Amino acid sequence: MKLYNTLTRKKDTFKPLGDTVKIYTCGLTVYSQPHIGNWTGYIYWDILIRLLRYEGYAVERTQNITDVGHLTSDDDAGEDKMEKGARAEGKTAWDVAKKYSEIASHEAYDVLRLIHPEHLAPATQYIEQQIAFARELERKGFTYIIEGDGVYFDTSKLDDYGKLARLDIEGLEAGARVSVEGKRNITDFAIWKFSPADTKRDMEWDSPWGKGFPGWHLECSVIARETLGDQIDIHTGGVDHIPVHHTNEIAQTESVTGKQFAAFWLHNNHIKVDGRKMSKSLGNIYTLSDILSRGFSAMDFKLAVIERHYRTEGNFTWDTLAAAHNRLHNWRNYAAMRHQIHDTLHQDEDKTSENYVQFYAGKQALVEALEDDLDTPRALAIIDQEFSKLDNTPIDRIHRASFVALLETIDELLGLYVLESTPDISDDAKQLLIERRRLRDSKDWGGSDRLRDELAALRITVKDTPSGTVWQYSD
Repeated sequence: MKLYNTLTRKKDTFKPLGDTVKIYTCGLTVYSQPHIGNWTGYIYWDILIRLLRYEGYAVERTQNITDVGHLTSDDDAGEDKMEKGARAEGKTAWDVAKKYSEIASHEAYDVLRLIHPEHLAPATQYIEQQIAFARELERKGFTYIIEGDGVYFDTSKLDDYGKLARLDIEGLEAGARVSVEGKRNITDFAIWKFSPADTKRDMEWDSPWGKGFPGWHLECSVIARETLGDQIDIHTGGVDHIPVHHTNEIAQTESVTGKQFAAFWLHNNHIKVDGRKMSKSLGNIYTLSDILSRGFSAMDFKLAVIERHYRTEGNFTWDTLAAAHNRLHNWRNYAAMRHQIHDTLHQDEDKTSENYVQFYAGKQALVEALEDDLDTPRALAIIDQEFSKLDNTPIDRIHRASFVALLETIDELLGLYVLESTPDISDDAKQLLIERRRLRDSKDWGGSDRLRDELAALRITVKDTPSGTVWQYSD
């Protein structure tokens, strides 16, 4: 398996550090309703987890929930997104965090049906550990205090600060990330922020430096270390995390442990809507609820996402979603053929010659595509190619076991639940098909058409082919 490692800027062969592959994924900041752009990365990382497990690896993954400390700007001068969200809704930050954590959990694991991480960790449950981590940084001489503002990490203490993003620190624009007066270096960042003297925050804690709250970067370093240890195999996140958040995670974690934090850094690109960045002012922020309300499914959306590579910028339109829906519907009708193969005279053990269509090579090609840096577009093209073999193949010439194995692999690796969504038709419907076939054989076209209409009312479409009648699901 090869994965594009942001740290090395090339595809590296993946080799785990130990017996269990340890993965950390940056989670949502739960201050508002998640939108479709928030979910794209998690869909790709779900495929990564599925592939690793398919390859036989034991996997342990942590995903944080940022319910405190994520500032609205990268320069440490903005306000906490949770506090801002609470004011917008007229609730406490605790209530807002609870509300959107529950919504996000439902959408991720009930609607999108992503694999649940072993550790789903809210930042507010690790405050003591974050304080202890910050004190260790202080003890080692990596921090300083800006009076009235907070405790800051001194990036000049590191020779390799910015190695992930390959930052040209000297070339950074004057004022970039330095709007906080008192910073020693333009890249220094907050470890612990002090509560305003004249304002009581919903979320604040006592610390050795006074009442306050943790900086956003601190929680990921601490939660990763507490749940997975000093070193992890893979760290995932969005490309926007590279220059600041992930760069700062590396700085503070490796300063405490003295070890390389993560061997692989994987970053997904963003998705636009109609070619433009999502924003409230443009009115183009869509949620999963918006998609479902238009009659599409969560699986349609997942397929639309993975039609482009995770490192390529995506573009969501209702037309592209409709195309993904049609593609998945066609796949489901191909999958339905497995219910019709076993009624033929030839058994699978007899279907070993080249006269029978088999799918073992296609299954392996699908796996190999994903092993090449999660190349989902190529994987989907392979699936299309394998299914197209069925278009002109008599049912009795299909090797059922290899066909079902391909379907199982699609579901196992892509999480589209094709098998689950394609049940066999009822016995009554099968009797209608048998009776219709008898009427056609006797050239009773009127009776045959009447039974076709009855089947259509059951959302079953009938196709008459040279090799016999094939039923499909109506869209």
